[in-house]
Amino acid sequence: MTRLLLVDDHAVVRSGLKMLLSGHEEMEIVGEAGSAAEAMLEAERTNPDVILMDIGLPDKTGIEATRDIKKKFPDVKIVALTIHEDEEYFFQMLDAGASGYVPKRAAPDELITAIRAAAAGEVYLYPSMAKLLVRDYLNAERPAEEKLNLDGLTDREREVLTHLAEGAGNDEIAEALVISPKTVERHRENIMRKLNLHSRSELVRYAIRKGIIKA
Repeated sequence: MTRLLLVDDHAVVRSGLKMLLSGHEEMEIVGEAGSAAEAMLEAERTNPDVILMDIGLPDKTGIEATRDIKKKFPDVKIVALTIHEDEEYFFQMLDAGASGYVPKRAAPDELITAIRAAAAGEVYLYPSMAKLLVRDYLNAERPAEEKLNLDGLTDREREVLTHLAEGAGNDEIAEALVISPKTVERHRENIMRKLNLHSRSELVRYAIRKGIIKA
């Protein structure tokens, strides 16, 4: 059972989401919030698996709310559900820790797919948003010495990289690999340094390019 928290400042949107999701037996809506502050309180109270996060909240942006929640609850998966489809918001949400990005105009099946992917520890990007990643990569100026392979990473670092690319948190990776969360964090820092990556969105772009995950 996937426990869901709905975060949107419009009650009618939350009501529509509840009607849509109630038809799926494997999903349970455990709470809802209309602001970033309420989202944090509800996350603490309900311990959700996946949070559907709007970007336009009255007190903080959904980007800030995502960053705050992921800092306190790193294993919670967050899927952006928003009217915003421009790259500025998209990349900021990835950097904040989101595991998915779905426009509100998307078909209901797209949202269900995103929720299921996030709950399974995968990353889901709506096709038009995934194209932004591809365009950003193709247009980016990259140093000539950039390595297009995984040489330089230890076997353990490659394992950690795969889990990170799939959206797993430190605790989940630690459990899967039977190591401590602190060790996972150290591996993560080494991976980012060796691959010259500086943010989550860069890591996701790298993972797509290398075929670790699919856009």
